[in-house]
Amino acid sequence: MKIDGKAIAQHILDDLTKRIHTLKERGVTPHLVIILVGNDPASEAYVKQKVLKGETIGAKVTVTRFPINIHQYELLATIKQYNNDNNVHALIVQQPLPAHIDVAAITQATDPKKDVDGFHKDSPFSMPLANAVVKILEEVYKSKTGQVESTFEKWLASQNIVVMGKGKTGGGPVISKLQNMHIEPRVIDSKTENPKKVMKEADIVVATVGKIGVITPDMLKKDVVLVGVGMSKGEDGKLYPDYDETAVEDIADWYTPVPGGVGPVNVAMLLENVVTAAQKQA
Repeated sequence: MKIDGKAIAQHILDDLTKRIHTLKERGVTPHLVIILVGNDPASEAYVKQKVLKGETIGAKVTVTRFPINIHQYELLATIKQYNNDNNVHALIVQQPLPAHIDVAAITQATDPKKDVDGFHKDSPFSMPLANAVVKILEEVYKSKTGQVESTFEKWLASQNIVVMGKGKTGGGPVISKLQNMHIEPRVIDSKTENPKKVMKEADIVVATVGKIGVITPDMLKKDVVLVGVGMSKGEDGKLYPDYDETAVEDIADWYTPVPGGVGPVNVAMLLENVVTAAQKQA
């Protein structure tokens, strides 16, 4: 069954709209600044949704664009400017960044209290993507069992979870989030021996590679829960997950589509951090 990420996200956004209304009564409008370097299609898609949903709930969202050949010192200067702007409550530098940019230097330059992406070592925020994956699995659990959230973590710990890919903006945050919940997922990367066997044993697969067709139906156990984080652009210009949705729909018990799967929930979780940041700074 297809997981409706838009519906999950809408519940979160409805709550955030109420919280922003309360903040505005105090004269505070949450303000998110997004720094976007280059024109990566996946990044463009996510930024577009962040702006749309942010404005829908009553937040202010500013996008600052730079060409792909920007010098690092320019980027750092812009971050410093926004760090010092009390009217900006949240700041993110959209990843991936070009190869000539030191990602660690950029993420650590952001004021931790404004780091709603959760990349800074001292950030008080959890990474939205990881939160989104767990939120989706929680909704699957409630739909499958009719049980309340209080028993979710026990169920999740009983599942054989496989995370395919461990990149800093995809699999890495998901792995860390699960480990913080005292759950140790199995990780598939380029060094994994017999990855198909590992995948075939999984009750839950979180796919974060970003390569069309990297997961095929023969790799999946019947009734698996398939969460597609990674996505890439097809020859038709559309974005696709790491698997063919049509091919897996009769195998997977639940799966996320692209668009309308993880993406909307990721955006909603980011905006939750934005609103929380504004509340703390107010």
